[in-house]
Amino acid sequence: MSKIIFTIQYELKPEKKEEYMVIVKELKNLLKAEGLESYSVYEVKGKLGHFQEFYSFTTQEAFEAFDDNQNERINILIGKLNELTVDNSTRYSTLNKISED
Repeated sequence: MSKIIFTIQYELKPEKKEEYMVIVKELKNLLKAEGLESYSVYEVKGKLGHFQEFYSFTTQEAFEAFDDNQNERINILIGKLNELTVDNSTRYSTLNKISED
């Protein structure tokens, strides 16, 4: 049962940053699921309009169950975020923590 970090990287359409910030703030308040340790959003240094979301899960099982636990408002916000990104700029990564034993 290793810890999982899931990341999403994307570039925003330049004129959409203000709208993006409002959506991310609401999303952060809504994203509370069993096994989700944290959710953070960062702007990539030196790349204007490039952002990366980090989801940290306690276990693989919590990560796999995450999509099943989302409410309708979260799905609407994620859809809105997708509309604000530059086409074909989204990249996903799933990281499994290596055992420290």
